[in-house]
Amino acid sequence: MELILNFFTSDFGNALVRFLLCVVMNWVIVDRLYYRKSKRRDFYFTFMLISVAIFFLVYFMMGMDRGKATMGVGLGLFGIFSIMRYRTDTMPVREMTYLFIIVCLSVVHAMVDVTALSTTAIWQELGKLAIIDIIFIVVIMLFERMLKVQASKLVQYDRIDLIKPEKKEELKADLEERLGVKIIKVEVGGVDFLRDSAVLRVTYEGNKQYDVNKQFDVRKAEWRDLDKK
Repeated sequence: MELILNFFTSDFGNALVRFLLCVVMNWVIVDRLYYRKSKRRDFYFTFMLISVAIFFLVYFMMGMDRGKATMGVGLGLFGIFSIMRYRTDTMPVREMTYLFIIVCLSVVHAMVDVTALSTTAIWQELGKLAIIDIIFIVVIMLFERMLKVQASKLVQYDRIDLIKPEKKEELKADLEERLGVKIIKVEVGGVDFLRDSAVLRVTYEGNKQYDVNKQFDVRKAEWRDLDKK
């Protein structure tokens, strides 16, 4: 019993306890809060593996000289976010927010320095981490319940006579009838007068947060919100 207690109060043993706490809390956030609405298995996989990778990356960096470690962690995280920003498809805002939360929690759990602390102080630090995790979960649950899920879909639309601002209500009614969803907002992208078609970004109430067809390539500056004159 004393051997087990000494192991978990050692630096590496305590790191494993913090890692277990980090993984459990991130799993609760990803599985019970994020995945329940989005149903995105790809991001589920990404979030959980990134939480594991970030924790051990920061933990072993913190084993170096303190000043070098802080700079190394900053440069490492900058490199990770640069790769995700420039080497992958654009990530939706909701997914990016969850990713930032997962990374933050992993870094916080890994950077706790318990080398010179007593056993009582170590458990106090673990208690602080648990409180931080609970605060994150409560805040996320609160806003997930308050806000309705909105999904976006790109639609190639054939009635370009309705894309005028003064006919936005008629346009919404036509889209609701065709798509069978409650339309919240419609934005007009590229317009092809030769084929009498336009690319619309339709925001509606749905179960999926992000449901955009990647076959349409419309620059951000080309989108026009019909609700704004």
